[in-house]
Amino acid sequence: MQIAGSSAIVTGGASGLGLATVEALAKSGARVVAIDLPSANTDALTALGDAVQFSPADVTDEAAVAEAVALANSEGSLRIVVNCAGVGSGTKTVSRKGPHPMEIFERVIAVNLLGTFNVLRLAAHAMSQNDPVDGERGVIVNTSSGAAFDGQIGQAAYAASKGAVAAATLPIARDLASLLIRVNTIAPGLFKTPLLASLPAGPMAALTALTLHPARLGDPAEFAQLVEAIVTNPMFNGETVRLDGAVRMPPK
Repeated sequence: MQIAGSSAIVTGGASGLGLATVEALAKSGARVVAIDLPSANTDALTALGDAVQFSPADVTDEAAVAEAVALANSEGSLRIVVNCAGVGSGTKTVSRKGPHPMEIFERVIAVNLLGTFNVLRLAAHAMSQNDPVDGERGVIVNTSSGAAFDGQIGQAAYAASKGAVAAATLPIARDLASLLIRVNTIAPGLFKTPLLASLPAGPMAALTALTLHPARLGDPAEFAQLVEAIVTNPMFNGETVRLDGAVRMPPK
């Protein structure tokens, strides 16, 4: 799929992996609709100019996401969707405070899994109405996590949500193959996102030491680089790819 001249949707687009992806796609000639919460700081998006439009939405809100999809597909050119929106949780199944609160578990599942699927299904339907270009109608890239495979203590909700995204990749790719839409998932390891950037120096150094090579946190631009590789390679379909410098997380 050619990026230049296509419209793209990126969720979680105001920061971290999402912002880096917005920047990369816009630089490559796409018109990008960045979805993030209404409370998000959009200064970095505004600085990117007219190639980027901000569409405030919670990814679990069907009406708000449908509005963003319509905006992105206003010229019948929506061909790229990247799901980066997500939330974390550090809550044990049972702790001194009692059992894992269901509302926390449900919120993580709602955003990371249901929100991803909500955006995916609405965008895929819009893509399916568009004319193919070089045998393709679109490419969807979801974000899982290394936690889907190496979930740590306190990550039951997060790992379940990200594991489900990875598990759904192949069946969704099979569902959408007849519509000429590809679906893939990236499972990033430890990246320099706002969440990790807030850690003190000690814990940050300990996390950095876990990555085998290169022995550092990933740069969000490297995530965006893989997104572009997936989008532009027509044989890349139905895969979940780890992007983590060979890190394998310990229990805690």
